[in-house]
Amino acid sequence: MEDLMLQEISIKNFAIIEEIHLPFENGMTILTGETGAGKSIIIDAMSLLLGGRASSDFVRHGTDKAEIEGLFFFDHNPELLSVLTELGFEEITNELILRREIFANGRSVCRINGQMVNLTTLREVGEYLVDIHGQHDSQELMNAKHHLHMLDEFGNENFEKIKANYVEKFERYKNLRFQLTKRERNAQEFAQRIEILKFQAEEIEAANIQIEEDELLPARREKLNNIKTIADALSTAYLALDDEENDISSLNNVRITMSELDRISEFDPVYQELADKTAESYYLLEDIASQITHQLDNLEFNPTELLQIEDRIMNLTTLKKKYGPTLSDIVHYQEKVQLELADLTGLENESDSLVEKVKLAQGALIDASKVLNDERHNLAEGLEKDIKKELSELYMEKADFKVQFESGKFSSNGNEHVEFYIQTNPGEGFKPLAKTASGGELSRLMLAIKSSFSRRENKTSIVFDEVDTGVSGRVAQAIAQKIYKIARSGQVLAISHLPQVVAIADTQFYIEKSSSDDVTTSTVRKLTKEERIEEIAKMLAGDNVTKEALAQAEKLLDN
Repeated sequence: MEDLMLQEISIKNFAIIEEIHLPFENGMTILTGETGAGKSIIIDAMSLLLGGRASSDFVRHGTDKAEIEGLFFFDHNPELLSVLTELGFEEITNELILRREIFANGRSVCRINGQMVNLTTLREVGEYLVDIHGQHDSQELMNAKHHLHMLDEFGNENFEKIKANYVEKFERYKNLRFQLTKRERNAQEFAQRIEILKFQAEEIEAANIQIEEDELLPARREKLNNIKTIADALSTAYLALDDEENDISSLNNVRITMSELDRISEFDPVYQELADKTAESYYLLEDIASQITHQLDNLEFNPTELLQIEDRIMNLTTLKKKYGPTLSDIVHYQEKVQLELADLTGLENESDSLVEKVKLAQGALIDASKVLNDERHNLAEGLEKDIKKELSELYMEKADFKVQFESGKFSSNGNEHVEFYIQTNPGEGFKPLAKTASGGELSRLMLAIKSSFSRRENKTSIVFDEVDTGVSGRVAQAIAQKIYKIARSGQVLAISHLPQVVAIADTQFYIEKSSSDDVTTSTVRKLTKEERIEEIAKMLAGDNVTKEALAQAEKLLDN
């Protein structure tokens, strides 16, 4: 089984299509039918499934939405697996279901394996699944910016190693050069930043911050500011408890109570319990009186200490405004400053060595680019020969193909630009591929290039939409054989009006439309061999099918 294959596509309420299901197999499948029956509509639907731009015009009249769904099988395709993994898909099997819904209000919904995705993601995955080419193809082959990547596809494992080595050398040079350029541009700013960081680090370090000061300092200041109130309260409390000159002090009264209860305790257990509790209270109050005396003896107003506390709080408040709302934030900021300062001073000390590193990296990059360029030029020679052979098989033996190299700035892809050039007739001169004439020549040119590249690409589902327009006779037969050759490397779906192309296909579907009550509907069916003979004969002779046309059609099909 192939690495990648479109197994089935389902289209519902899309343009004039009410509902169709198309199963596909490996090899070459052809779509035929009358003009306007809906052949190209199927290709349009497939394009939307792969991430093309949607429009409410695609929704079948009288319905709410159009639905397109495709089932793909893939195996041994590491690039596609890598993309799906990067996009967050988990538990990936060897089947992939793409679904697109276009609503009548213009809204569009995309899904991959039931997971809703945006259009960019759908398009990114779709690029690995199907390659669609039309008569006026303007996609990858005609876009010069893709030519370098296409050339690299011809490389083997050794080329990939050479390219990877160049990329590594380029990234190292780019990073070192960026550091050096940044430093040179901001030399003064660089020095100023170091001075600022040093000042901040010294200022915070000099403060010798203790995290608990946020609570202790305000509490101590509050106590010193209220020293008289505290002393008065303690004195009053002590006198109320135990005043030797006052016979009715609390402790004296409790002492009398304890003595009287103890005297009668033998007469009743209740009296004994009361005596015990009173004794506990007495000793507790006595201890409290002793502690109050101790607090009074140690209570001292120190105006110098209060001034120091005020200064400390003011200093910490200033630091909070600069570096953080709390002392913890200031300490954290100090750690960040020290780290940045270490990095900057380290870089400052390495200035001379960085210049030397840039020179060495530049030399290594130049050497790697020369090796890469030599290998690419070798690949180009092989590609030129391959495509010339393909063109010759398409009766363009006088045409010439060339890979044009042009020096450019260093990038991750190298320091040379690549563009494909073509000369269709001797003496006309080479022209960029994108500027070649349209029509039969362009169709053959595209098929020649596609035939060369299809053997190396992971995308094995390829769609050709009437690429054989404008040709006939032996050229048409050559195109048919070329499309069939491409299909041997994978899977091809083609729309064609040429009997030679239709006859060589492995499978043929016929698209037809019918109208009733101002409603037009397209349907599709797989043709039997007899039906294929009849259809090919119509292509050869028109609606008036003769025995000779039928015989010729059968011969084409058998061959």
